[in-house]
Amino acid sequence: MIRRLQRTITDDELFHTLDAGPADRVAFLPARTSTRSLAETLVALANANGGMALVGVSAKGQVQKDLDITALREAVLEAGLLTDPPLVLPSAQVLESSRGTVLVVQVPSGLPHIYSLQGMYLTRTAGQNRPLTTPELRRLLLERGDAGFEAQPIAGAILADLDEQRILRYLDRVAFSPTEDIPQALLARGCVTFAQAAEVTASPTLTPAVLTPTAAGILLFGRNPQQFLRSAEIICVRYAGDSMGDEFVRQDLGGPLPDQIRQAEAFVSSNMRRGMKIRGMQREESTEYPPAVVREAIVNAIAHRDYSIRGEGIRLLIFNSRMEIYSPGRLPGHVTLENLKDERYSRNEAIVAILSDLGYIERLGYGIDRMIATMTDAGLPTPVFEETPAGFKVTLQSSGVELVSSHPTEQPWGHLFLNERQEAALAYVQQNGRITNSEFQSLAPDVSAETIRRDLADLVERNLLLRIGEKRATYYIFK
Repeated sequence: MIRRLQRTITDDELFHTLDAGPADRVAFLPARTSTRSLAETLVALANANGGMALVGVSAKGQVQKDLDITALREAVLEAGLLTDPPLVLPSAQVLESSRGTVLVVQVPSGLPHIYSLQGMYLTRTAGQNRPLTTPELRRLLLERGDAGFEAQPIAGAILADLDEQRILRYLDRVAFSPTEDIPQALLARGCVTFAQAAEVTASPTLTPAVLTPTAAGILLFGRNPQQFLRSAEIICVRYAGDSMGDEFVRQDLGGPLPDQIRQAEAFVSSNMRRGMKIRGMQREESTEYPPAVVREAIVNAIAHRDYSIRGEGIRLLIFNSRMEIYSPGRLPGHVTLENLKDERYSRNEAIVAILSDLGYIERLGYGIDRMIATMTDAGLPTPVFEETPAGFKVTLQSSGVELVSSHPTEQPWGHLFLNERQEAALAYVQQNGRITNSEFQSLAPDVSAETIRRDLADLVERNLLLRIGEKRATYYIFK
């Protein structure tokens, strides 16, 4: 049974596309299309900076009936393997509409290679595939680089270094066909490659003896990615003030990239301020940074960083008035700070494709546009994008969220249903800047040390206090 995946276009958009007919970024392919013809169209779209192929649609835009979706999915994977280099795409999606079922194959813009099919270089104009002219090919050669680091085999890594259960969960999510060979699926998705390509024939037997994990495979599905790529981590730090200082909370995040995304989001969520805004008679919860913008910044840093750079990981730094996310590697390809909103270039196409399948990236989405719009809607300054000598940095300005009481005469935490001991502790921090466990004990000498510990833990959980240090050196400050 084919699972219905997250849709990329609405019914109305599909109907408009079908009625408009084939175009530079839209191709119609009938269900009986040969694998070679499918590969030609995918190559043409990739060299023409992306688009979509609707499989199961006649040349006149009629949706065909009784499609064998499983066979069509396999044909798409086979077509991607025919190209040079292999074309790694997000998994094809099933779109069910009142006109019928269509398989949507999205080709992202900004791919880092020039693609060919048996020596033929194609592009797409006026709704047709055609060969690239010599000047067009020369221009593409200047704009697009060679195969990236993510496609390289990892020295010393073997297939057993990939987490089989993690791979199976991913393949189940993308409606993997039971008849498809798992190594073949990983090869099509850029997660494994041939150990010695020169010895592989045109129809190789895909066995562990001739396959080895790529950097993308280790980063996405590795049991311990940092064993092979030590710098593939995120260093998260929450400072107490507006500059780096001795008061901070730090967490180093490792593991596969999807886990790093979730852990980084959790770190930000637990270390940014929350509060209430009073609008008329209504009390609204608010956060220091819009969660959608935080996620976009984290995902972009992970998806587009240069993993060939050693000795430096992603840095996520939270200060009192801003958040900075730094990613190793300058802007790739032809992307500059001036055209950042409009141009696309994927340094890590396999990583981007699989993070798309897992729901972290929209397939032809425009993350920078979304970040700017969301910050504007929240009444916050536009994110600041900067290139450094060796990387790229995004800065988000804080909303300055405060805990606002509905009664001006109350303390700002007065509506949070704290006990008297906790209110006394917060008042102490307000006056002295910090509080230790022993200082809190002196404020409430008649209660047990365990009760004091629970009170402080609750204030941290409520995002009122920030814990600094370990064991006897622990103290608490306002978040």
